[in-house]
Amino acid sequence: MHYVSAEGLTKSYGITPLFDSISFHINEGDKIALVARNGVGKSTLLNILAGKENPDEGKLWIHKDITVALLEQDPKFEEDKSVLENIFHSQHPIMLATQQYESASDSGESEAMMKAMTRMDELNAWKFEAKVKEILGRLNIHHLQHKMNELSGGQRKRVALAKTLVDIGFEHKHTLLMMDEPTNHLDVEMIEWLEHFLNQENVTLLLVSHDRYFLDAVCDEIWELEQSNMYVYKGNYENYLERKSARLESEQASIDKARNEYRKELEWMRKQPKARTTKSKSRQDNFYEVEARAKQKIADAQVQLQVKMTRLGGKIAEMKKVYKSYGDKTILKGFSYTFTKAERIGIIGKNGVGKSTFLNILQGIEQADSGKINIGDTVVFGNFSQQGLEIKDNIRVIEYVKTFAENFPLAKGGSLSTAQFLELFLFPPEKQFTYLNSLSGGEKKRLQLLTILFRNPNFLILDEPTNDLDLPTLGVLENFLQDYQGCILIVSHDRYFMDRLVDHLFVFSSDGNIKDFPGNYSQYRIWQKEIVKKEEEIRDKEQWARNKDENSGYTVQVTQATTTIGNCQQAVRNSKKAGFKEKREFELLQKELAELGQEKLKLEEQLSNSKLPFEQLNEASRRIAEISSLLDEKEMRWLELSELM
Repeated sequence: MHYVSAEGLTKSYGITPLFDSISFHINEGDKIALVARNGVGKSTLLNILAGKENPDEGKLWIHKDITVALLEQDPKFEEDKSVLENIFHSQHPIMLATQQYESASDSGESEAMMKAMTRMDELNAWKFEAKVKEILGRLNIHHLQHKMNELSGGQRKRVALAKTLVDIGFEHKHTLLMMDEPTNHLDVEMIEWLEHFLNQENVTLLLVSHDRYFLDAVCDEIWELEQSNMYVYKGNYENYLERKSARLESEQASIDKARNEYRKELEWMRKQPKARTTKSKSRQDNFYEVEARAKQKIADAQVQLQVKMTRLGGKIAEMKKVYKSYGDKTILKGFSYTFTKAERIGIIGKNGVGKSTFLNILQGIEQADSGKINIGDTVVFGNFSQQGLEIKDNIRVIEYVKTFAENFPLAKGGSLSTAQFLELFLFPPEKQFTYLNSLSGGEKKRLQLLTILFRNPNFLILDEPTNDLDLPTLGVLENFLQDYQGCILIVSHDRYFMDRLVDHLFVFSSDGNIKDFPGNYSQYRIWQKEIVKKEEEIRDKEQWARNKDENSGYTVQVTQATTTIGNCQQAVRNSKKAGFKEKREFELLQKELAELGQEKLKLEEQLSNSKLPFEQLNEASRRIAEISSLLDEKEMRWLELSELM
């Protein structure tokens, strides 16, 4: 089914168009990611498709039978109403159908009852309650009677997401779902659940997001808005990067060719007499076209800076037996750690476990209940907080940055001017003279980051730095941080960002304990899933043993693969039903299970060694996954053979 067609859409604010004569089509089942720099029209395009804005030029056709749903970056609510009232408005079709069904049940009218049941079937309303409970539970929305004006920004975004998912799940059969940065303010478990939800639902999707793993998991097509044009790439994010790189190389070659031609034509123009023939007039007109092509610039979002920062001494930072709690809520329970030079630590944990509080305690912004925190004399913190840019006066961008310093010193000597540094962080000359209150949310975040780096800190603390940043800016930030020689402490739900930058993780839990995991986020998730799987296997085996005890009168204690040998040998000795072949296979399995169990334990010990090189950690994680698969297969066969025994 064809959902949307657009031809020649143009939209401008001021002289420069956001996009110019773009055309595209959306069909049922498409899952499209829309990427671009902040301020070039992503949200505007979504608003045009949602009917909230009109294009300056062009035609837009939307199928009459589809409904367009938009999750905005800054959602609007009825502030004086409760969370529940905002999610389920009085005219919600499911609510109306349920009321009609209850009314028909009370009246006992068979015809009304049949109509109400048919309507419930059409809306799939019988599963409504279970589905809603899943959505609200997964998004951690429990206080349904709270007023909207009492909620934080993150809570408001999750309520908006819940309302959107409830509506698309039950209200309409054909829906174009458009989502503007849906993963902001979600923890990693919520993001992974949302990936699964969107893949399970039969939904057509147009998505704006900076989360690259999320894009890869959900979308199979990428649209890029750049320099007023739209470029379409089939495939995932990695394929998009490869094809974009090839396109830019081709465009650069075309520009170089135009520049060579421009030099020749410029010389000809200077030599020409004032009187023009028809032939020379045609060549003159062509000259201006060549000039326009030759003067094109391709934006390069690659930044490599050697920062001249204050040298870190031998002592960086040390925390000894630090405790912190708020009432019954424990944040830190005797945490101790000594930071070393050039460490790159990621911090993960569910929302509300105290990650931001930990960062504030380390910097001395908040006080611990007890314990010691010693900071080295040479440490200069750079704090990128979630509070955003602090703006007192509405001044121009370049004037604001100059209030911190006029120049940015480089490690190898020399310096960059304020204007040069701004341009490296994707603020072109015309944008540098924009007033602060005219910047988009993402541009303000980028400016906040820039002003922190401009002060040359040697210990960077980044609290959700990727929220509201566009993908080009994230590339700039990642390139900068990879070359950064100081310490880095990162709180982020962006898994790609964490995998690329951190060496190990502080994993926060709700009881105040912090685990130091030696690896990046993806390795941690592999390890975590293995632990869960192992626990499930143990429970299954123990349940099987209990059932066996009840049915046959003897007990088989099964805990882990390494503890099953004695039981297996006894089972072979008592075997009456199995043949020689089965007995031999049973004996071999007990040996293989023990060997695999011991190998897995050794690998898990290696993973707990924070000094192990990344390559060995990666290989250990991969081998553990292989062993777990083999254990599943062989233990299932062992159970089958034990039944014969």
